[in-house]
Amino acid sequence: MGKADRNVMSDSAAMLRLLDAIHRGRIACLGDLMLDRYVYGSVDRISAEAPIPIIKAERDDAMLGGVGNVVRNVAAAGGQAHLLALRGDDDAGMEIAEQVANMPGVKADLVIDAGRPTTVKTRFVAAGQQLLRADRESTEPISSGNGEALLARLDQALAEADVLVLSDYGKGVLSDAVLAAAIKRARAANVPIIADPKRTDLAAYAGVDFLKPNRSELASATGMPCDSDDQVTHAARAVMGQYDIGAMLVSRSEQGMSLIPRNGAAIHLPVRATEVFDVSGAGDTVVAIFAMALATGAEPGLAAGLANLAAAIVVGKVGTAAVSRDELAHGILAADLTRSEDKVVSAAIVEADVERWRARGLRVGFTNGCFDLLHPGHISLLNEAKANCDRLIVAINDDASVQRLDKGEGRPVQGEAARALVLASLTMVDRVLIFADDTPIPLLQLLRPDMLIKGGDYDVNGVVGGDIVRGYGGEVKLASFLAGHSSTAVISRMDAATASKAGSSRGN
Repeated sequence: MGKADRNVMSDSAAMLRLLDAIHRGRIACLGDLMLDRYVYGSVDRISAEAPIPIIKAERDDAMLGGVGNVVRNVAAAGGQAHLLALRGDDDAGMEIAEQVANMPGVKADLVIDAGRPTTVKTRFVAAGQQLLRADRESTEPISSGNGEALLARLDQALAEADVLVLSDYGKGVLSDAVLAAAIKRARAANVPIIADPKRTDLAAYAGVDFLKPNRSELASATGMPCDSDDQVTHAARAVMGQYDIGAMLVSRSEQGMSLIPRNGAAIHLPVRATEVFDVSGAGDTVVAIFAMALATGAEPGLAAGLANLAAAIVVGKVGTAAVSRDELAHGILAADLTRSEDKVVSAAIVEADVERWRARGLRVGFTNGCFDLLHPGHISLLNEAKANCDRLIVAINDDASVQRLDKGEGRPVQGEAARALVLASLTMVDRVLIFADDTPIPLLQLLRPDMLIKGGDYDVNGVVGGDIVRGYGGEVKLASFLAGHSSTAVISRMDAATASKAGSSRGN
């Protein structure tokens, strides 16, 4: 990768400008639609009937998968999506239709096939690990009549679209006839095409502008090794040389991502993820964000950089997840921050963190306050709080709410950014939030921490938000109280010392 390419990829300002415009992207999405179900629970015994774990189901989630997950990601990032797909005339199909109808910025044309089941993937998860996946599906090519119905709707969608995404999960919607016709019609309409392939014969995608295989798919399709930058580039160019494909965007797991144009220098992006929890649907996220960036006129290299960042965020989430615009903005800024500053995040980021931590069986603690001037009382509170949990969230009042709390003239002494940074530098603190409300109640309702910890100078029954935490089964705990240590007391002693020094100077 050349120096100019590296500069493009590390230009946070350019990425933020791109993010400001990304909502204008209009993405037509055609492909295999499915419902992803997750059954979450716990395992504490083995069945007497067979050597298999028994999962005690505790909650269920269902979300759009396949091309539906591409649409979810477009919507989450604030873009506009037009979904073109097939569903069965069954309960799962109705659930999909209801979810789509409630998505802002999404238009849907769903062809109903009464003789075909809606594809459903059900995953059983305990302690953050998948135990089993059950699939209900048909992989037969769709009928010519349903194919023509989808293509007629595609013609209408292409009249308004900036980019077409073809999401091929091998479930039969993108049959040979539908795939070839969709590519031909998009090219005639001068709409760029991104295809996410599942076939080993990549000839079927001839004519697309961007093909997005993962490393193993590229290796299987070409029979060539794809373990290094040079090998991936060589294999991709072998395919592009044989078929009319403009460029390849190759996901490479722990090796990051590569954008390889038919002509020009390849761009190899390092992996951005710090913690991988679930890779389900990560490829859909990459396609969605890459498509939205291209739709705004971004250079492919910059679009790939944003997509690589989105992939790093989504693999740290539970289930088939989507990435919001706020999360992307935080990720862009975090690339330029120190490790301590990276702990200062938005509520949306912490919500995703808490979900991931809880799925791993970690205990989440929460405390809040002004934390104006850090003193031994604060340190004692935070140490005791962290001793009772695995992850500690500290929420601090913003400057305006500190003033409303009437802490005294000139408070806060330190601004919210400085207070947050000091707290983030402490090893016992995992996340820092700045909140504008007078109380932390909205955050407690959003995050539902396992434990709320406050200083020993409080009455346990009078802790604000304590009733909410106890109401969902959480615990409220008071830390030990160190008398004489408070920001107000520290400021009073400073004022007294200043006055004494001034009096002594006048006496002299």
